[in-house]
Amino acid sequence: MSIKDNVDRITASLAEIALRCGRKPCEITLCAVSKFHPIAAMEEAYAAGVRIFGENRVQEFYPKVRDWDKLRAAGSPDVEIHMIGPLQRNKVKKTLECCSLVQSVDRDELIDELDKTAAAMGKTQGILFEINSGEDAKSGYADKAAFFRGVEKALSSRHLRVEGLMTMAPLTDNEKAVRAAFRGLYTLREEAGTRYPEVQWKILSMGMSGDYPIAIEEGATMVRIGTAIFGERQP
Repeated sequence: MSIKDNVDRITASLAEIALRCGRKPCEITLCAVSKFHPIAAMEEAYAAGVRIFGENRVQEFYPKVRDWDKLRAAGSPDVEIHMIGPLQRNKVKKTLECCSLVQSVDRDELIDELDKTAAAMGKTQGILFEINSGEDAKSGYADKAAFFRGVEKALSSRHLRVEGLMTMAPLTDNEKAVRAAFRGLYTLREEAGTRYPEVQWKILSMGMSGDYPIAIEEGATMVRIGTAIFGERQP
């Protein structure tokens, strides 16, 4: 199947699942994970209707996005690149040059670096807090108290805009464990909304190619899908 066929199939699936859950299809945003795939594949997905792309390696996406700037100049200003992978402090500047949203804010030191760099660039940077689903190998805030301290640090900045939460489910075939991780993020969003009502918390980024139906059932507003759109990755 072509990338267009895959995008059409996934888009229809997202809508069907949303309606089945009593939600509106427009509540679910697709982030196409284009890491390890060339600019040509991104352009094909764009032609099929994708507007948000997820990348996680600065050294890979930076040259691709510079090429993408040519497409923007040709009349496609609505393209968004989201940083979805672990971010080192020394890669923050290049990331903010390209990305409208950093989904993987996982520690206070990164908040400080994002704030400083965004201030120097004269921009306001959108961020999501990455929450660890309980696996040591994964990034993210694992402690609720530490997460709330991070939120307060970000809210004290004039250059960061908190937009929501992100998580990756445990790598398991146990549906109960996957569902519990997604439900936990939704519950945390509700608690954060009560504590920090000045934030809309509009984005719950959770669910990938293998588990996005469960994520939507548990309240996801954004799903990150790569393999089901672009095929197997070629590192």
